Amino acid sequence: MDVLAVMCLGILAGRFLVPARMKKGNESISLLCTFLLIFSMGVMLGKKENFFEELSSLGWSSLLLFLIPTILSIILVFFLTEIFMKKTQLKGK
Repeated sequence: MDVLAVMCLGILAGRFLVPARMKKGNESISLLCTFLLIFSMGVMLGKKENFFEELSSLGWSSLLLFLIPTILSIILVFFLTEIFMKKTQLKGK
């Protein structure tokens, strides 16, 4: 719940407090932070001595718990992009 509250505060701050001219810099900082987060997660996993043994013991259920939400998210984003991008393109004409 705390994560959602902080995320909503960030969305509101980005919408109302950050000027439009800072959008490009904000995107670059967000991308850099995302890369740093993924890298640090990889380092933490790489430090585990029996990581591959643990990974193989997780089994098919963990693969499905990853794969199903990922595929559904991609499908949802595709359809939402189609809907909203067409509306935006029609307004621009």
